[in-house]
Amino acid sequence: MELSLIIQREYFERVRRKSFIITTILMPVIMIAMMAFPAVISILSGPEKKTIAVVDPSGIVGNALPAHGELSFAPVEMSVEEAKADNNYDGVLVIGENLVSDDTDVSLYTREAVSLATEESISGELSRIVEQKRLQRYDIENLDQIIAAVQSHVRMQTFTLGDDGEKETSSAISYMIGIVMMMILYMFILMYGQMVMTSIIEEKANRVLEVVVSSVKPYTLLMGKLLGIGCVALTQILIWAFIILAFTMWGLPAILSSATDMDSATLSLVLGIGNPAYIMKLFGCMTLFLVGGYLFYSSIYAAIGSSVDNIQDASQLTSFATMPIIIGLLLAFTVVNDPTSQLAFWTSVIPFTSPMVMMSRMPFGVAGWEIALSAVLLFVSVLFMIWLSAKIYRIGIFMYGKKPNIKDLVRWAKYK
Repeated sequence: MELSLIIQREYFERVRRKSFIITTILMPVIMIAMMAFPAVISILSGPEKKTIAVVDPSGIVGNALPAHGELSFAPVEMSVEEAKADNNYDGVLVIGENLVSDDTDVSLYTREAVSLATEESISGELSRIVEQKRLQRYDIENLDQIIAAVQSHVRMQTFTLGDDGEKETSSAISYMIGIVMMMILYMFILMYGQMVMTSIIEEKANRVLEVVVSSVKPYTLLMGKLLGIGCVALTQILIWAFIILAFTMWGLPAILSSATDMDSATLSLVLGIGNPAYIMKLFGCMTLFLVGGYLFYSSIYAAIGSSVDNIQDASQLTSFATMPIIIGLLLAFTVVNDPTSQLAFWTSVIPFTSPMVMMSRMPFGVAGWEIALSAVLLFVSVLFMIWLSAKIYRIGIFMYGKKPNIKDLVRWAKYK
């Protein structure tokens, strides 16, 4: 009864806040906007129209340069110095007589700093022309037709073999999904774990805990706080799951139906990954490891919060919780490049790193026994960490005016 009351207090105190409602609704929108932002900026900040004067005494390369995007080339019959002084041009491209033989016999002069895209565009066009001129030296009849006939762009379809048959996969899409899921888990564990620590420090500073523990056991109080705030995180992730599920069921098919330039194989692959059953499976696993990871790390944050008097003192001890989370994040970025390696397996079963690493591996397909092993080890470790944190918590909430060190925390944990 006491535990349920504490859970309800911690839960409703937070979900009723406007900040929770706003962030829960706006966060998916913000994440989508952040992913689309670079593309929008790239479109809006496209390169300005530029005219480049081309000085090519040989006339072999300069006359073959076509207009490319916002760039236009104007072959001129003047000296380099005259072209530089002519304000009608944004730059001067000087092509040496031996460019076909010497790749470095070319220079570009501009009045303003040249962008990387412009430089690569000009270099690419020059490389293409030089290659054509070199091929013409072989004097092969119908060479252009032969090259066009032998050119090929192989698109390989990949399939994963399993007990339920063959399944088409995409490493690129799995990579992106894994990164997004891992980042969400990392953000939730860090944010809500620190929320537990901050809440305990505030209640300790206000001497609220001294009143509450007179009628409630410290262990019950700690569990109520962990579970109450954990339910807030769970509510938020379930709302996100509902929004994404609704999008995949109604929004994604409508968007893909208008994508006329997408081939049927890619279209079927994206629709398969956006399948509601697949989405629910991913969010089910995310929920499992979110709960485990949150309880594991929030218990550490709770021990830290109960042992200090203010946030400043806590910052010296939070590295014991933050560093393993960051290490797990870095390992997940490494593992996602080879999700079946030995490193991927072991780091996905070690409780300190398993939540983030397992999430990055999940879209690639993970054996059921690996998921079960990782979850069991994680939740066994959760029980140990909560037990250890509760022993520190029951002493720390009554300690004031002293910054504890590691020896003090170990001594508190040994008290019976």
